Amino acid sequence: MATAQSEIQFGGLPRCLVEENLLTEDDAKKHIKAAQQQKSPLISYLVSNKIVDSKTIATFASIEFGVPFFDLDAIDHESLPVSLVSEKLIRQHHALPLFKRDNKLYLAVSDPTNFRAQDDIKFHTRLNTEIILVEEDKLLTTIEQSLDAADTTMTDLLDEDLDNLAIMGGDDEPDADDNALDLDDAPIVRYVNKILLDAIKKGVSDIHLEPFEKNFRIRYRGDGILYEAASPPSNISSRIISRIKVMSKMDIAERRVPQDGRIKMILSKNRSIDFRVNSCPTLFGEKIVLRILDPTSAQIGIDKLGFEVEQQKLFIDAINKPYGLVLVTGPTGSGKTVSLYTGLNMLNSVGRNISTAEDPVEITVEGINQVNMRPKAGLTFATTLRAFLRQDPDIIMVGEIRDLETAEIAVKAAQTGHLVLSTLHTNDAPQTLNRLVQMGIPPFNIVSSVNLIMAQRLGRRLCEHCKTAVEYPDEVLLSNGFKESDLGTIKMFRPMGCDHCNEGYKGRVGIYQVMPLSEKMRTLILEGGNTLELAEQAKADGVNDLRESGLEKIRQGITSLDEINRITIE
Repeated sequence: MATAQSEIQFGGLPRCLVEENLLTEDDAKKHIKAAQQQKSPLISYLVSNKIVDSKTIATFASIEFGVPFFDLDAIDHESLPVSLVSEKLIRQHHALPLFKRDNKLYLAVSDPTNFRAQDDIKFHTRLNTEIILVEEDKLLTTIEQSLDAADTTMTDLLDEDLDNLAIMGGDDEPDADDNALDLDDAPIVRYVNKILLDAIKKGVSDIHLEPFEKNFRIRYRGDGILYEAASPPSNISSRIISRIKVMSKMDIAERRVPQDGRIKMILSKNRSIDFRVNSCPTLFGEKIVLRILDPTSAQIGIDKLGFEVEQQKLFIDAINKPYGLVLVTGPTGSGKTVSLYTGLNMLNSVGRNISTAEDPVEITVEGINQVNMRPKAGLTFATTLRAFLRQDPDIIMVGEIRDLETAEIAVKAAQTGHLVLSTLHTNDAPQTLNRLVQMGIPPFNIVSSVNLIMAQRLGRRLCEHCKTAVEYPDEVLLSNGFKESDLGTIKMFRPMGCDHCNEGYKGRVGIYQVMPLSEKMRTLILEGGNTLELAEQAKADGVNDLRESGLEKIRQGITSLDEINRITIE
């Protein structure tokens, strides 16, 4: 009987890659099947898994199909006519409008045989279409940057619409009182809106408003580091804080106990930003912290998170198993939620019932059933998990395993045919196994349910515009964990600072320890091995710890030694 792989028929670009010996026929069939399972275009799959280089594919396809080749680095993203084509079509067909000449629209594609994209876009725009070949990885980046630039219209908002932004409170209902504000409050409204918009524009994760005895400080957290953004007069601090409490549906008369709220700011018809708000009474007034929850943060794609090739494969394999427990661990702000939602987005389909229990829901996703915890009303992780198990689930995500009851239900669900994803607050992957034992989960239940444990941190990326080469003495490199083979070959960089970045860094990258449970690891757990023994076994299994993963990011020129020393232990 023929195997499923041999029954796969293919032509077009895959056939050409085989004929040019860039792939074998068996490999081509295997990759086509894998791409279909991941619901990914074949070229995206080949490039993201580093099977074939994107430039090699683009150069070869340009010659083979007679399509002009274009380098997207040479174009201004903000000038692209993306408004001519809907975001849905651009993402669905992986095709980006480059420019329009008379009645012809030129589309950037990475697959010259993507004829359906041309036909659909021609039908919807009523323009003739012509394709131009580009590199797959650059196309992905340009699509995200162009859609983001076209959607937010941030400059216009900052200049003209500070008084009239659409703001909703925690119940997603427009604030009826906003249109009846006293004239004296209008400058405060405008100032608060500017604080929020500036934070979104700069890509920060948190806003801190802090009253002190003689001054009032506003700080932003960007790339994991707090810095001062403004220092308005202290005599208006109470009005600014009251305004934010009104926006987030808090009780402005209550200043003695902490409160929680939520704000939704609508930037355009296609984009809104949520703020999770918390107030805390301090010696000189209420401190307010706003966490910015941008839904697009979970749509950046698994290739942008920072996994090494083998780590990414282990993670994808684990979440594609029909049952078992996948745990992501790390401190607050280490990117656990984004990692989990990236996985959920890959799994999200009509054929799967996905439910999440979170405290609170930070990222809303179409097609996933999300539940906000309300402990005061009796809606806890444990009660929600029990309800999920009666709702014919395929995949369950638990925001955090905090107690034995939640852990027991999650383990039971993983053992009875469900895929369960969750987080824990531990320092690394081996410690997570001992934490489960300390919670009261029997070792035999751990080895029969846990598929993968992933520890992570977020490190700042060096700015590509200003990073500068630096050399360290050999003894410094060796004392920081580098190998003898690195000496004389490794090229390292340090931050400088320029107009494009914040003190030499721009953006962040994930540092991961991805640990599947090998047979030897399972045996050690059953024998009651301690954290040190588990860590040594993980190393023997070839699992890089967080420190080694961080050093690899230095070898790749992504970040600096100082940054890795800041977020990992030597």
